Amino acid sequence: MKRTDFSYELPDHLIAAEPLAERSQSRLMVIQPDEPFVHRSVTDLPDYLKPGDVVVVNNTRVFPARLFGQKESGGRVEVMIERLMGDTRCRAYVKASKSPKDGALLEMDGGFSLTVTGRSGDLFDLESADGINILAMAEAHGHVPLPPYIKREDTSADRERYQTVFAKDAGAVAAPTAGLHFDEALIARIKASGVQWCEITLHVGAGTFNPVRVDDVADHEMHSEWFRITPEVAEAVNQARARGGRVIAIGTTSMRCLEGAMAQSETGVLESKTGETDIFITPGYTFQVVDVLFTNFHLPESTLLMLVSAFGGFERMLSAYRTAVAEEYRFFSYGDACLIFNDPEEPTRAR
Repeated sequence: MKRTDFSYELPDHLIAAEPLAERSQSRLMVIQPDEPFVHRSVTDLPDYLKPGDVVVVNNTRVFPARLFGQKESGGRVEVMIERLMGDTRCRAYVKASKSPKDGALLEMDGGFSLTVTGRSGDLFDLESADGINILAMAEAHGHVPLPPYIKREDTSADRERYQTVFAKDAGAVAAPTAGLHFDEALIARIKASGVQWCEITLHVGAGTFNPVRVDDVADHEMHSEWFRITPEVAEAVNQARARGGRVIAIGTTSMRCLEGAMAQSETGVLESKTGETDIFITPGYTFQVVDVLFTNFHLPESTLLMLVSAFGGFERMLSAYRTAVAEEYRFFSYGDACLIFNDPEEPTRAR
């Protein structure tokens, strides 16, 4: 398929630059095979869940990964951490008038320094020049790494709202945005309905915003992300699948974690695992784990739009997006959500 097959027109005013006052008050479009699109609220999500379902969320925590400073020459520099590589090392994008060379010292705002130790493509390897913990310095002096389509500077409010209420393990430089819709009251209602709540971790990297630049989708090189699935989650998912229950992924990151881990399984069931996944899901993919996907509305020609098109059906999802534009849904990270049921007319799910 071609990249342009996943294009659609989106007026700028539908890009949500700010979150709503209440997390769970966003609109929800329900997309089921052979049914009209239904317009509800995120607070109605429990109406579509059943006792015995397993809901899987991503509990990664976004840290303030955007840092500013200067080179030894005095020129300003912006560092966007892509991945923490331990306490004192990281991999990052570096924006400056002239790219720094190996050994260059970057003096960051807040009184700490980073040394350039290598480069791979667009990413620089950086090390704390004074042995200071990079995450601690980022937490103290960094900025919230808002997506590039949010055309404003971050605020103190973003530290709370560009973060899920169930966030635990720091390591993400972009939020698992479907999870932003959940508040404590909604989570309590879900758990009280006989649904099992499970948490995985996938540290979302800045690569999630990388555009697809090739014309043929099959030629795109997908970024890799670190994930962890605990034995308890693997057991819950496998038991649900064995009894015919449903697995509901909250967000594309949960989807990529589950499907990516299953693709690496040698036993035919989901295994407890810590590792990397670079799974690239496009129309024609056979889903092995997830039955229902709760997610936001994604960018035109993006890998995430390709994923949801594979899950809900290519024509149906593009029709849903055109409807969302006509109905003036709010798009992207701080926008509204949709609940997608796997389309049986797409390749059959593995069981």
